[in-house]
Amino acid sequence: MKRRCSRTACPAEAVATLTFDYADSMAVLGPLSAASEPHGYDLCAVHARRTSAPVGWQIVRYVTPGRVDFTA
Repeated sequence: MKRRCSRTACPAEAVATLTFDYADSMAVLGPLSAASEPHGYDLCAVHARRTSAPVGWQIVRYVTPGRVDFTA
């Protein structure tokens, strides 16, 4: 079963998972996780491209070689 984007009212299919590392002030955006993560946010390609980190945080974007799910 395909997962939907976690953004409110977005019906698009999720292609990326966003997680946070609060200790290091880091947001990590990577390919869709194999299973739904309780503390992760599944995002569609549009919302993955638009994602930014909070002020003072860094965002790390991982992409799988040979696969283009979203633009890093």
